[in-house]
Amino acid sequence: MSTGREIRLIEEDDGWWSAIDEETGVASQGETREQALENLDEAVALTEEARDDDTSAPEPDAPWLNS
Repeated sequence: MSTGREIRLIEEDDGWWSAIDEETGVASQGETREQALENLDEAVALTEEARDDDTSAPEPDAPWLNS
């Protein structure tokens, strides 16, 4: 069954795999293609959950940002 997502898979020089969801811009990696895709699914779900969250982001508490 197709999800209709466009995903780019890249085998890195070190043998690991990177997976990038083109629509969301979310990326992940794994030792195998399957792990990279599983990790990508989890990362996309967490990203969508965070984007849908109605709470506002806290104000930064870093004095160097005020300069």
